[in-house]
Amino acid sequence: MRNVENPLSAFNLKVLCTLIEERNVTRAARRLALSQPATSLLLKQLREIFADPLLVRGEGGMVPTERALLLRETATKTLADLNEILQHPDDFNPTSTRQTFTIALPDHMLPLVFNGFMQEFRKKAPLARLVLRALGPDYDFEGALASGLADIVISNWPSPPPHLRRSVLFEDQFVCLVDRQHAFAHRAPSVEEYLTADHIAPSDYAIAQRGVVETHLSAMKMQRERRVVISYFSMAPYLLVGTDLVFTVTRHFAEHFVRILPLEIIESPVDYPRVQFYQLWHERAHHSQMHRWFRQEVAAMRSAWGAARSAPGE
Repeated sequence: MRNVENPLSAFNLKVLCTLIEERNVTRAARRLALSQPATSLLLKQLREIFADPLLVRGEGGMVPTERALLLRETATKTLADLNEILQHPDDFNPTSTRQTFTIALPDHMLPLVFNGFMQEFRKKAPLARLVLRALGPDYDFEGALASGLADIVISNWPSPPPHLRRSVLFEDQFVCLVDRQHAFAHRAPSVEEYLTADHIAPSDYAIAQRGVVETHLSAMKMQRERRVVISYFSMAPYLLVGTDLVFTVTRHFAEHFVRILPLEIIESPVDYPRVQFYQLWHERAHHSQMHRWFRQEVAAMRSAWGAARSAPGE
């Protein structure tokens, strides 16, 4: 970094992040409530500070350099840390915050309830940003929570990491989802028939974390025929239509899809334990008023889920 007359400040970092996000000096100036010439001058100063062009011409407009993308990640976290330091514990106001909140979760997570959460989040924090990040075996969710790249992880693993904070959102039970013309839709299968049937099974969506179904079957020394293994959980119901496949899934998920597809819910002949859905967070964020507010909003899904389950016609 070059030694220039103007030192790097929180304002410089804010300008840097805004320029990289907007990729346009005029739009960035508008967001920063500055003139276009003043913003251009700040961009010039930032280029001198970091000895990098930061924004270069590309197809369709300006594009950030590799160095700029790395700087934005660091600058965003630095600004968030500064805000946390300077903020009085009682100062957090969701209606005016521009904080970015990140939740990592499986792609199948609550198609009905998260819609309700989104409505409440937009009402209470209209200026905040929300990032929903899909879990996967290549995603280090523990590292993301520790570093602040994720605020909350939502899951239903039988054994979540013990060093993370946790609160239970709600419980559900496992059922089977099949095509309406499937043989199991007209007569209850035996355990043996269930295990030898052709199943759609989701792939593991976190390193060293198996799902409840596979964990329980292994403990019971049972094995099902995993005929189709799929990484896109929410696609599975569509693959059931017109086939002899079986999908073992939680009841709330199954109830959503029987409304929109020609499918039937049947009781599982294997007695699976009830599954808990919970949110996980790191100790570093436990005492933050802002994070506490966000956890409470996520926890409110529990009542929204109950309302959805008891809605007329269900």
